[in-house]
Amino acid sequence: MSTARKDAAPGAPSDKVHDLRGTLEFLEAEGDLVITDKEVDPDLEIISLQKRFDGGCPILFNNVKGKPNNRVVTNLLSDQNIINKLFGWPDNVTRTKMTADALRNPIPPVIIDQKDAPVQEVVIKDPVDVNDYIVPVRHTEFEPELTVGSGIRCVTGEHFKGGTDLGYNRMNFRGGNIGTFQISPGSHMWQVVSRYYKSDEPVPITVCFGVPPSCTMMAGAGFDYVILPEGCDEIGVAGAMQGAPVRMVKARTVDALALADAEVVLEGYVYPRDRRFETAEAEESGMQGRHHFHPEWSGYMGKAYKAPTFHCTAVTTRAPETKPIIFALGVHTMDEHNIDTTIREAAIYELCQRMQPGIVTDVNIPYCMTDWGGAIIQVKKRSKIDEGWQRNFLSAMLSTSQGARIAIACSEDTDIYDMDDVMWCITTRVNPHTDILNPLPGGRGQTFMPAERMTAGDKEWTASNTRFEGGMGIDASVPYGYEEDFLRPQYPVDKFDPKDWFSDTDINNMTKRMHGWMHSLAKYGR
Repeated sequence: MSTARKDAAPGAPSDKVHDLRGTLEFLEAEGDLVITDKEVDPDLEIISLQKRFDGGCPILFNNVKGKPNNRVVTNLLSDQNIINKLFGWPDNVTRTKMTADALRNPIPPVIIDQKDAPVQEVVIKDPVDVNDYIVPVRHTEFEPELTVGSGIRCVTGEHFKGGTDLGYNRMNFRGGNIGTFQISPGSHMWQVVSRYYKSDEPVPITVCFGVPPSCTMMAGAGFDYVILPEGCDEIGVAGAMQGAPVRMVKARTVDALALADAEVVLEGYVYPRDRRFETAEAEESGMQGRHHFHPEWSGYMGKAYKAPTFHCTAVTTRAPETKPIIFALGVHTMDEHNIDTTIREAAIYELCQRMQPGIVTDVNIPYCMTDWGGAIIQVKKRSKIDEGWQRNFLSAMLSTSQGARIAIACSEDTDIYDMDDVMWCITTRVNPHTDILNPLPGGRGQTFMPAERMTAGDKEWTASNTRFEGGMGIDASVPYGYEEDFLRPQYPVDKFDPKDWFSDTDINNMTKRMHGWMHSLAKYGR
């Protein structure tokens, strides 16, 4: 009798996917990579081109202005079909279930010898200017300075209560080897730094660039800490996703671990109480949360704050002649969205399964819900006793995910990947008096939403001065026992072959004019 887990992830289809270079070789062979040798400027051009082809295939820039020893890749995970291909997931529904299985069954990382670590081929201690080894970018003309947003922090051992943590923190090296290190209130890194704030003890970490895709995906997990609490093994989850342990290596100058197959690593310390302004403009005015800086996942311009600092003690890198690859991650792009939501969807699915198994069948966070802003669950009510659980799930999602603003429950007859179908359910199935929930007014939110920043009034727009008006749960599911009253028409579109009547040219002429909701309705015959 087989003991294999039902939803166990198959792992990456090739060992090449265990590092970024191999991943790009794999994607090129599959016809999923665009490569250009024309010079590109990190100031506006890289991210503007990424945005122009948002949702498209990965782009590798071999010739980066002012960076003769680096290459840049963008849109790496912009196409969900490519993500599914990289990890052997057959479809989106299975992806969520297999990723949830990885959350439950991590494969612990392995530590390799320093001499075998690709990322330690070259070691530069006490670098004069960190920006010489990485590629800061500027997204928009609104922001006054270039920033580093794609470095992935790695916190391990006692500093993460025996576990491993990956995550993003925007950085700006205005002072050579000292950079601001923005930390989202409530995040894992916030939890870590808060323990050392009073003693002002520096926290040793590494910041890794150009990492295995599984680690890139895990770094996007955030504010799902009921399922991924401090002390969990996030790098182990990344290993389970790729089907093999992630390789790590001891840092050269601090008591920390780095991702051994990264392209570039910054070693150093985060100083909780050495706080500096992120931009010269903010420093000159002396005000936090007012001046534009680095767009945010919410789809609005970010603000410059006074942030803790990262003091770099060393840079380790692959050989410069091989041109180490920096993954320049544009914010509020499909690339960033997929990174931030793939683990999150699985964590929400897992949360609901732990509360009451079998009712939630799928989870989707559409682009318009901006990563951490909300989610849609699909429910299957098996009996009368299941009625009402969808509201428990909605309340739990909003309560356990800091800053979540909207959660929607839909029935199994809904295409939760089509927002037109979801809006149709809200329009036709929701009673505004009984089906809209506001479970936690006055709770803790996030300052990345302008509506929350405004609650600070004339005070600085910081987390300590803002309040959360509470998320909104919408029960757009069909009440149990009333399925016949909410029965959707079912056109037998799958029983007839259009080619019996029309040529391929005619079919293409008709289908290319279809858009939006029409695709979903035509696909399912509704």
